Amino acid sequence: MKLPRLLPIAAVAAVAFAALPAAAQDKPTEIKLAHWVPGNHLLATTGFIPWGKSIEAASGGSIKVTIYPAQQLGKAADHYDMARDGIATVAYVNPGYQPGRFPVIAAGELPFLVDKPGPASQALDAWYRQYAEREMKDVKVCLSHLHVGTFHSKVALTDPAQIKGMKIRPANGTVSQMVNVLGGTAVQVSAPESRDALEKGVADAITFPWNSIISFGIDKVTKYHTDMRLYAAVFVWAMNKDWYDGLSANQKKVMDNHCNNEWAAKVGAAWGDAEDAGREKLVAMGGHTMVPMSKAQIDNWKKAVAPVYDQWVAGAAKTGIDGKKALDDLRGQLAKTGGAY
Repeated sequence: MKLPRLLPIAAVAAVAFAALPAAAQDKPTEIKLAHWVPGNHLLATTGFIPWGKSIEAASGGSIKVTIYPAQQLGKAADHYDMARDGIATVAYVNPGYQPGRFPVIAAGELPFLVDKPGPASQALDAWYRQYAEREMKDVKVCLSHLHVGTFHSKVALTDPAQIKGMKIRPANGTVSQMVNVLGGTAVQVSAPESRDALEKGVADAITFPWNSIISFGIDKVTKYHTDMRLYAAVFVWAMNKDWYDGLSANQKKVMDNHCNNEWAAKVGAAWGDAEDAGREKLVAMGGHTMVPMSKAQIDNWKKAVAPVYDQWVAGAAKTGIDGKKALDDLRGQLAKTGGAY
């Protein structure tokens, strides 16, 4: 009987290797995902953790995601530079922690501009992609999203005239401008440092989303909560360029599929809605006063903070863009997604 001709071992291996899924051929790599909120924070449980697990599954395990919460790799304000320098592969950035450095994306922080965080995040992400490569050229912007917040204070705040002489911890540079316009003093500390600032009297009030008041322990030092959609804080997930450039074609596709407008909307909705639910938690806890706001009162606030819009348009112009048109475009995106105030 004539025996079948055997293929060389190298040829057999080549055939077998070619038959494997593309992901199995990819060189293993790791995402060091750095953020500065507590490990059990809503953004971690509704955003970072599901995102990481989805990447691991989609890459067939070739991309491993390790999460470093609570400033383990660096201070909150340093996260953009951490992504740029490769200390982190992906870093959670609050652009407002470095006022003036990223003036364009600050449009999303303007007072009384946005309402529902999911649709508003979808609009912000779609709008900012045209500016991201220029404004954040040191990194690859994965996605952008936002949450909505208000005043939490030691006394009830109902009128913009009350801010004069107060010390307020602002969420970002834009809110800091708002505080200054109203005659207050902005106390610049990061979210993890905020409770201490309020407890020691360094600040009289804070601008924060609802549930984070609880997760950061600020409910222990503030008892009054102004019930209005005052401002937004915008965030970017920044990726190290060299790490991304070194990925295989398949791995790049996985990352592109997780750094898109769909994920921006998903993260914005999951976290933003969970943050908003914190309002009812505070009510149920007792000892907290929700300060109601009428339409007339809110109109008074809008009028008082209008100069902040002019400041943003002027600042955007210095970057070489038409600030008025850019703001109109953002409003258009917000109207389209249903995220407008």
